[in-house]
Amino acid sequence: MNYQALYRVWRPQQFIDVVGQEHITKTLQNALLQQKISHAYLFSGPRGTGKTSAAKILAKAVNCERAPIAEPCNECAACKGITDGSIPDVIEIDAASNNGVEEIRDIRDKVKYAPSSVPYKVYIIDEVHMLSIGAFNALLKTLEEPPKHVIFILATTEPHKIPLTIISRCQRFDFRRITAQSIVNRMRLIIQESGLSCEETALQMIARAADGGMRDALSLLDQAISYSEDTVTVEDALTVTGAVSQGFLNKLAKAIYEKDAVLGLQSLEDLLLAGKDPSRFIEDFIFFYRDMLLYKTAPNLEESLERVLLDEEFKELAETYHNEQIYEIINLLNKTQQDMRWTNHPRIFLEVAIVKLAQIEAEVPVRGKDSSVAEIDNLMQKINFLEGELSNLKQNGVVTRNEEAPSQKKIRTNRKGFQAPAGRISEILKAASKPELQTIKSNWANMLNKLVQNQMRSQAALLNEAEPVAASDDSIIIKFKYEIHCQMALDNVKFIETITNSMYQLVGKNYQVIGVPEEQWLQIREEFLNSSHHLNSSDTENATQAKEEPIVEEAIKLFGEELLEIKE
Repeated sequence: MNYQALYRVWRPQQFIDVVGQEHITKTLQNALLQQKISHAYLFSGPRGTGKTSAAKILAKAVNCERAPIAEPCNECAACKGITDGSIPDVIEIDAASNNGVEEIRDIRDKVKYAPSSVPYKVYIIDEVHMLSIGAFNALLKTLEEPPKHVIFILATTEPHKIPLTIISRCQRFDFRRITAQSIVNRMRLIIQESGLSCEETALQMIARAADGGMRDALSLLDQAISYSEDTVTVEDALTVTGAVSQGFLNKLAKAIYEKDAVLGLQSLEDLLLAGKDPSRFIEDFIFFYRDMLLYKTAPNLEESLERVLLDEEFKELAETYHNEQIYEIINLLNKTQQDMRWTNHPRIFLEVAIVKLAQIEAEVPVRGKDSSVAEIDNLMQKINFLEGELSNLKQNGVVTRNEEAPSQKKIRTNRKGFQAPAGRISEILKAASKPELQTIKSNWANMLNKLVQNQMRSQAALLNEAEPVAASDDSIIIKFKYEIHCQMALDNVKFIETITNSMYQLVGKNYQVIGVPEEQWLQIREEFLNSSHHLNSSDTENATQAKEEPIVEEAIKLFGEELLEIKE
């Protein structure tokens, strides 16, 4: 088999070829020129960032026939022998499969022998964190004081698993994740040198899917080249990486913003039918909104974006979203992602999430600039309406609240809280009738449903423990269990208007709504019943007996005077 994978063909042979690790390569080059080579190095960092490649380059540089030099010449016998693996003095060990004490003891025994072909014997131990505790202990003394002709280079992706006694005996170099732009530049060079053709957007998608690893990027590029025909296209890159196209994410995000749950579910159906993984999709969607938030917060930090490309459609979409919406969407998607890990039907959670996202704006108030302008316009309309109503009242000779005496203001509210209009309630009780009350009660449930339909759930909740207790031709008395609920309901003008309009649609009459707390209602009704001008003989007898009998009094409170008949 003559073909070799791209990441093997294009493995760096000089420090200058190690992409994105300039802080390490410059330090090593200076040490080589100044002949300040340490006896042990620890290279740590994510996979595919050049740890093993840098170790082999360092091994060639210290053994190069032209040393001391900053870069291996790759022309002398030592450099060529290390490159093709024919020199036995540079030993690569995979600690994942050779992690026992015996293997390390074998190294310890052979360290004392001088190199046979080159000046330095170099041990490159890959995935060193896989060694057992006994193996680390066996390596400890040799690593601290090796012979002058031996160099240890340890490479790992998980340095936290290495004992501190080992780390303290090494010069540690932390390899960084390679930026997407650096990966694109490297792949572009490889494409040009290989005489291949690839779209720039496809390279960017592959670089972002590689998640900072050059080896992963070259493997994906190799796979995309094999999948494509003449040119590696965006569709080829999406197919190979398993990612979701940004056009699809833009389309879905726009449907969510416009609260179009149907389009969102149809798009999700098309995505799943195309064979995309639900877990990969929701991860891409979370990063999509994460990148949108970063773009809105810091537009100049393009390199911080993980997955998206800054096309015009994405920029326009980002301008429509507010930060509060993005926070809530990310939280909901993150919770959905966690739920999907413990289910056999992730599709259901995705569909529920799409529906919730399409309705999220109604549940979460947006506090952006546009919202503030809309609220101000709404308030101005209400002010103009109230000023017109006030002008009509003054023309009809009605005294406004500002013109009332100070003593009259205290009738409504005082230190004790809300005070029901006792005089007005007494007037309604004079004209109240049982048929009117029965009509109101029979339509009460329908009226509550209309409040819910008008998106006034919180106001409708105030009526859960309220009930109509009296009604005349033009007025309704509603008893509230708690004083605070009564005050909150009556202070809401829209709430009162909605009740009035709902009852008009159901009954055909315009009622004035009067609210009264339960404690005040019992007192006002008792005073009304005790009034000689408004009680017949049977009412007086019932009231007197109710005062004398606590059980009867409680029955009157529960069922009402008109429904109670007292027998000796």
